[in-house]
Amino acid sequence: MSNVKPQDYDQLLAAKRNTVQALLSPWCQGEPDVYPSQPTGFRMRAEFRMWHEGDALDYVMFRKDDPKTPVPIESFPIACDSIQALMPIMRAALAGNEALRRKLFQVEFLATLSGEMLVTLIYHRKLEEDWEQQAEALRQQLQTDSLGLSIIGRSRKQKIVLGNHWVTEQLNIEGRTYSYNQYEQAFTQPNARVNINMIEWACERAAELDGDLLELYCGNGNFTLPLARHFDEVIATELAKTSVRAARENIEANASDNVQIIRLAAEEVTQAMQDEREFRRLRDIPKPLQDYDLRTVFVDPPRAGLDDATVKMVQRFDAIIYISCNPHTLADNLAVLSETHQVQRFAMFDQFPYTDHMECGAFLQRK
Repeated sequence: MSNVKPQDYDQLLAAKRNTVQALLSPWCQGEPDVYPSQPTGFRMRAEFRMWHEGDALDYVMFRKDDPKTPVPIESFPIACDSIQALMPIMRAALAGNEALRRKLFQVEFLATLSGEMLVTLIYHRKLEEDWEQQAEALRQQLQTDSLGLSIIGRSRKQKIVLGNHWVTEQLNIEGRTYSYNQYEQAFTQPNARVNINMIEWACERAAELDGDLLELYCGNGNFTLPLARHFDEVIATELAKTSVRAARENIEANASDNVQIIRLAAEEVTQAMQDEREFRRLRDIPKPLQDYDLRTVFVDPPRAGLDDATVKMVQRFDAIIYISCNPHTLADNLAVLSETHQVQRFAMFDQFPYTDHMECGAFLQRK
């Protein structure tokens, strides 16, 4: 990865900060809170195509400007230490085992700060009993006291789990340790340490507020659980089934007794808040949605940002905590939100060093 130059990190971050600050300057005055990443070893997920050439087996990636030419990956310095350590060992083991390498298409790594690892092997063939035996032997061989390893084999209409199909992450936030089940192929924040910065920044904003919280796009409860300490009650919504299951498991594991998870899309929440539709799923919460003292809304939307109806709905709240993975759609949303609210604090989180991407946070209060 020739573009990873740690000696240039501070300069690249400063340039990215200036670009984003200029974009959002009409709504975000003053200096932002800026949270840098580690220059290397920061990424907890990695995916590679596997390239077969005779006896050789290589991790490869493809450039956007040349999507047909494989680029062998000899080292991957942006990955966390445990992924970097396992990559060459895993490649050598796969290359030397016909049952494991035959028609192997892709390898995915999911790691944690807590010392767990999940490796997914994706094939263009049916996986037979010999694959399962060899993969389990490899898992036992590579698992250590410091590395809890699971392996998943996938092919068309087939999934074989050796170990668990999740890893359990532990994050220390505001002096307390939170435990999160993170499922294979479900969304998780890729930069764990910057993720902690994001959560703590949001919690600092929440500490100034009262009443109940509505959260949209809650995922596996990444922000939900620490935020819950700062509110009387929390209604958190998510559409993806795997994320909802993980969120409910994580609520139980962390004994968060003031959180209700509802499987609703943001558009459906808007309809429910405006009494446009009734949802049977809302019958599972202890009282009607309108009986909660929902003064604050927390949103962490996908790259497309908030749709027009959701923007109008969140304008009903006294306070808005907005985490964004796309400054351009954040700018579009702030142009509307600024009609009723004012940005009080603004932050940048460098989740993705050496790219143009910048995660942002905005805290808005009603004018």
